[in-house]
Amino acid sequence: MLDALKRFFDRELAGPGNGAGDQHRLQVATAALLVEVMRLDGSPEASRQAILRSVKAKFELSDDEADTLVRLAEEEARESVGHYDFTSLINQSYTPAQKARVVEFMWQVAYADTELSANEQHVIRKIADLLYVPHADYIAAKLRAREAASS
Repeated sequence: MLDALKRFFDRELAGPGNGAGDQHRLQVATAALLVEVMRLDGSPEASRQAILRSVKAKFELSDDEADTLVRLAEEEARESVGHYDFTSLINQSYTPAQKARVVEFMWQVAYADTELSANEQHVIRKIADLLYVPHADYIAAKLRAREAASS
């Protein structure tokens, strides 16, 4: 699986002069956390569209690249036994503001179907804690995502 990921990213996303290996793992880790929220959703297609929008915006990907990234993240999330592999990589690489943005993307996925479940809230809170996102930033991310969903 990891070889397939590396081949894909080397072939599709790595431009000239890009040392993209770590960046690609970080993209998959970020998308996998969003997929974790989607897996709890009653309307996975709306959530998947929210994930595609998020990864396209965050990583400046084309539609095809974003779709492939999400499919790889879905596979990684299915095979994962926990969130540590994803959150530890993000903790090593992202600034506090970038981690808060990931939490906001998770909220956007949760609000994609306009219904917020207790399980979605629990997973987002758990991952926010693992990312060391302060409570105030967690709440601000939630409010921005809720406002975006209602407009």
